[in-house]
Amino acid sequence: MRAVVVQHVPFEGPGLIAPALAAVGADCRVVRVYDGEPLPDAADLDVLVVMGGPMGAFDDDAHPHLARERDLIGEFVRLDKPVLGVCLGAQLLAAALGARVWRGPDLEVGVGTVALTPAGLADPVLGPSGPRPPVVHWHHDTFDLPEHGVRLAGSDRYARQAFRVGASYGFQFHVEFDADALAQAAPHLPPGTTITPDEIHAVAAEGEQVLRRWAEHVAGDR
Repeated sequence: MRAVVVQHVPFEGPGLIAPALAAVGADCRVVRVYDGEPLPDAADLDVLVVMGGPMGAFDDDAHPHLARERDLIGEFVRLDKPVLGVCLGAQLLAAALGARVWRGPDLEVGVGTVALTPAGLADPVLGPSGPRPPVVHWHHDTFDLPEHGVRLAGSDRYARQAFRVGASYGFQFHVEFDADALAQAAPHLPPGTTITPDEIHAVAAEGEQVLRRWAEHVAGDR
């Protein structure tokens, strides 16, 4: 199984996603678009992971690769190949499917939870985590649910925190952070944001299970 992780900034890498893919035998490669590395063709891949970043989903003037990313995501969905979009990646997945991406009313950042919807509780990837899994929030933008999208989770501030469309998932939140990934990201968090070791341990423990189930789900469908 051939997988690519699209990384937008040096401090938001695949984290726990990489070992989850490795555990199901995937050949996982990171494409660092911030260094000008080219995006692959959908025909050459089985799985696409699109990470987060501080840019907006339509900031094409400053980040021309975003238009190509949206096209690639859309092609993956049309081919029924799985995409996992994380934070900005979830916004790009929604945008690629024609949904509006917009600036939300306020910043949501730090460790918190999301509330799974009935569809989320029945979902094979998120459902076993129970009704309110711990996550790391770090976003201001949000999105409308794309056509044929199934809403899986929300929070008090933002109703659309996770969705599924076909074989693809969008997570507005982060469950891929462990202590090492957080150490990379922490200098870039808004001032005053505090995430304790116990909090990141809880997120990482849950994230390992979520991402293991996602990778096994993807591998079972290929």
